[in-house]
Amino acid sequence: MIFEHNRGFAQRLDEDDSLKDFRQLFHFPTQKNGSDFLYFCGNSLGLQPRTAKQALDSELEDWANLGVEGHFHGKKPWFHYHKFLTEHSAELVGGRHHEVVIMNQLTVNLHLLMVSFYKPTKTRFKIIMEAGAFPSDMYAIESQVKFHGYDYDEAVIEIEPREGEHTLRTEDILRTIEENGEQTALVFFAGVQYYTGQFFEIEKITAAAHSVGAIAGWDLAHTAGNLPLKLHDWKVDFAAWCSYKYLNSGPGNVSGVFVHEKHGLDENTHRFAGWWGHKESERFQMKRGYIPEPGAAGWQMSNAPVFGMAVHLSSLEIFHKAGMENIRAKSKMLTAYLQETLKYVQNNNPALDFNVITPENPEHRGAQLSILVKENGKALFDYITENGVIADWREPNVIRLAPAPLYNSFTDIYELGETMKGFTI
Repeated sequence: MIFEHNRGFAQRLDEDDSLKDFRQLFHFPTQKNGSDFLYFCGNSLGLQPRTAKQALDSELEDWANLGVEGHFHGKKPWFHYHKFLTEHSAELVGGRHHEVVIMNQLTVNLHLLMVSFYKPTKTRFKIIMEAGAFPSDMYAIESQVKFHGYDYDEAVIEIEPREGEHTLRTEDILRTIEENGEQTALVFFAGVQYYTGQFFEIEKITAAAHSVGAIAGWDLAHTAGNLPLKLHDWKVDFAAWCSYKYLNSGPGNVSGVFVHEKHGLDENTHRFAGWWGHKESERFQMKRGYIPEPGAAGWQMSNAPVFGMAVHLSSLEIFHKAGMENIRAKSKMLTAYLQETLKYVQNNNPALDFNVITPENPEHRGAQLSILVKENGKALFDYITENGVIADWREPNVIRLAPAPLYNSFTDIYELGETMKGFTI
């Protein structure tokens, strides 16, 4: 499609948008003048669904009216509350129901999963990951290798982009895995690289890890709810994701976990144990000896944080209704329009000097463009913020823009362009 930079064109795209009504399901932050901010920060914190308060109030009512009996007699009994989220979560990431569970928070889950899946030996102990990973991933990996007695530089191989490039080539990742095969215990990547917005080829990288006898694990914090996933079919060993970015479930809310059935249905798969992961039918017998609930649910440790899960469920229901394939189709269009709008405003304002470092190929990115500003990057970010745009600044000189398809419109992008046109040094 040939995009035009005028309001009428953007409005026509919005009129033809099959998901346009979903925008009304979310609260937008408002400016002092009462108008809505232009919100492009869904890759950091998604907007609040209007149904979230009702979902939370329902559980508060059960607590008030039933007390402890809410565990078994509430509208959604708390004893197995996590199960209410399983179907939509499995649908979202392409897993089977017994391969998915919602529990804890993201980095906690990554540590619990690495207890099971990072099992170094004297000859096979290395972890391969992308350089410049999100700090939580770097810290988790660092502490894991140190816990096992290894030095970070000895045990961790960070793959960097080629000189002059900002993103990794799949061929370089696959070659690194092959070259270090016999020493590699774990290949661990983000599904989408938080800084550049690059969507890694999960299936190919997972297959390469397996070909050398390694485990493949994924942090899907910027991927779940952003791109369609097929974790079971791709034979991913384990993955975890948060719920507060593209999944719009509130700050610091619960995390999701995927464990492939070849591991999850094996009682002998090593894990840390807790009461809530014990076989459900025998949980209240209070016996010694841990018997894991089959599948990913056997990684649970503590009982469900119902209030957070209630909010998350309200968002998952929106995703189910919209359909991930429809969300992805709009995402491609929105992000392409944003890309063309950025080109347009740069050509029409000499004060704007930046490069888009997110891959241009739509198959290698989700709903995010990262612009690397050569000079005056913070000034540009402050300018658009002061003029009604909420985006994301990442040191040293990158502005991340995430057009979330459930609530962003093509007119939002047009308005962003008009705002950027007014920037002066």
